[in-house]
Amino acid sequence: MSPAEEERSLPLPERWPRASKFALSACAAAVAELVTFPLDLTKTRLQIQGEAAVRRDGAAAGRAVPYRGMLRTAAGIAQEEGVWKLWQGATPAVYRHIVYTGVRMVTYEYLRDSVLGRAQGESFPLWKAVVGGMSAGAIGQFFASPTDLVKVQMQMEGKRKLEGKPLRFRGVHHAFLKILSEGGIRGLWAGWVPNVQRAALVNMGDLTTYDSVKYFLLLNTPLVDNSVTHSVSSACSGLVAAILGTPADVVKTRIMNQPRDNQGRGLLYKSSMDCLIQTVQGEGFMSLYKGFIPTWMRMAPWSLVFWLTYEQIRRMCGVSSF
Repeated sequence: MSPAEEERSLPLPERWPRASKFALSACAAAVAELVTFPLDLTKTRLQIQGEAAVRRDGAAAGRAVPYRGMLRTAAGIAQEEGVWKLWQGATPAVYRHIVYTGVRMVTYEYLRDSVLGRAQGESFPLWKAVVGGMSAGAIGQFFASPTDLVKVQMQMEGKRKLEGKPLRFRGVHHAFLKILSEGGIRGLWAGWVPNVQRAALVNMGDLTTYDSVKYFLLLNTPLVDNSVTHSVSSACSGLVAAILGTPADVVKTRIMNQPRDNQGRGLLYKSSMDCLIQTVQGEGFMSLYKGFIPTWMRMAPWSLVFWLTYEQIRRMCGVSSF
């Protein structure tokens, strides 16, 4: 048998390992995103309310503080806008995770195994895991930033309707086209800097923590590479990711949701640092943790669903454990 024939006879995961891992991680991420999306919507609404720059700009309308806590926010959205509005913006969110998770997972494994040189079954220095996790998250989020922008703006459409404001978009594709026509290609990457910063921090918590905890347990405890180990590792990664990523997530959400002029420039914030300063000065430091509970309560089950699904899919498809 010739080398070409031998290659064609190999299973797909062995013939195209990176493409296969991209597809598998994207499938697992889509499942996790749909299951936990209402918490993401709740988090976004909590992060926007009470915005000091909006009050100063005179653009606030309706109730000053429409939401009080995660459960009341979710219940309020369901009662005032309809239960299915809890999934408003889910389509671009799934698009985002197909790109974001696929890129970050493939990039992290490549950096970990080929660039940073971790051998199978050996301990991995924490600083290398941090470098790999932050780099993979930043790269993945940069490519996925346009879909994240559309998701954030669509999540706020129900609130605009309640405030008597005209809706901006008819759907996902209309949102992409409108943002592109108003701000050009650069408009699709509005807020990408805090977005990438947040992704780097979240992945330092998520990928780095999951990988480090998993291999610590495998090397230092009687636990084996199964669902119990995956569950413990994912629980740790979700908590650390929420603690590290929430402040950057608040800044990212506000920059992406702010009104813009004809050139696509923000009317409330000049940069992510300006947004950070205005938020802390106008609302206090703890405002950077607005939406932390739903963020954590979303990241914990998201991480659990994703990692369990991803590890099982890899195993069923004959791909080695993450």
